[in-house]
Amino acid sequence: MRVRIGILTSGGDCPGLNAVIRGAVLKGDRIYEHTFLGIKDGFRGLVEDDIAPLPRRAVRGLSRQGGTILGTSRVGPFDHGGSARVREVMDRHEMDAIIAIGGEGTLTVARMLHDDGIPIVGVPKTIDNDLSATDYTFGFDTAVSIATESIDRLRTTAESHHRCMLVEVMGRHTGWIALHAGIAAGAHAILIPEVPVSVEQVAEWVRLTVNRGRAPVVVVAEGFVPEGGELASKGVDHMGRPVLGGIAERLTPVIEELTGIETRSMTLGHLQRGGVPTSYDRVLATRFGTAAVDSVHQRRWGTMVALRGTDIVTVNLREATSELKAVPRARWDEAAILFG
Repeated sequence: MRVRIGILTSGGDCPGLNAVIRGAVLKGDRIYEHTFLGIKDGFRGLVEDDIAPLPRRAVRGLSRQGGTILGTSRVGPFDHGGSARVREVMDRHEMDAIIAIGGEGTLTVARMLHDDGIPIVGVPKTIDNDLSATDYTFGFDTAVSIATESIDRLRTTAESHHRCMLVEVMGRHTGWIALHAGIAAGAHAILIPEVPVSVEQVAEWVRLTVNRGRAPVVVVAEGFVPEGGELASKGVDHMGRPVLGGIAERLTPVIEELTGIETRSMTLGHLQRGGVPTSYDRVLATRFGTAAVDSVHQRRWGTMVALRGTDIVTVNLREATSELKAVPRARWDEAAILFG
């Protein structure tokens, strides 16, 4: 049966979003002869009726393009009429189902809409790789690659000036980017939200590195809190969540004072979200997109596509949003033997 499918991308942008859109539209059009509608700026477009046709020709060559052609926002439908408004707009466009591409917040909203009877399928998206129901999310590999290259570049200037360099990467609640980029770049310490570490311990790792004739590089996730310290934030956003950033800048003078070593900081910020996706993320995102269309065709409402090993599977949205996937202590311990 041919259906009309709306696609939206919501929450933070992420390399690989366009590859999901392309994969879904190409397979849906070619294999199932479904019709697609592009919902602009996430759930905002759904409640404000900002929707346009999304034909096959509109997605040609998209897999290598960063960002999202549909736009994104953090607008939630339950502040703008809820499920009743969503159903009204869907009926107006004869939309039979929705593919929602997003992270924890987006998928939680998708689950709530499903509970209210909206036919919806989710696709996991986050550079933080913190969704528990999938082994990896697209965008993570790109973010790690960007962070690793940036650390490599910062290392050369640190070595030239015999300085310590603190590099802050994204990671509000989990330290997957910091862990992977830190290991790949040979960092001398990796600080993540899951493992409190004292500033004295960080200073000791820095001193040990200098004693070996090296320029210390410390990678720190934005959500890291030192033992006895507090979260580094710049106020709250419109949803009341802390706006993180500044932990590296806050630690810099402390490390310099404790060690006597000239110390500098660099925050990579949104660089990790930008640019073209890696080949791994293009492939994973494409597979997620084609699998999402299969789920719609099979009417698997309230589910999310996920990666388990090398296979794409389907999981319940409630499972996908029940808890964040934290870095296990054992994974950090593996890296910690290389610190200092």
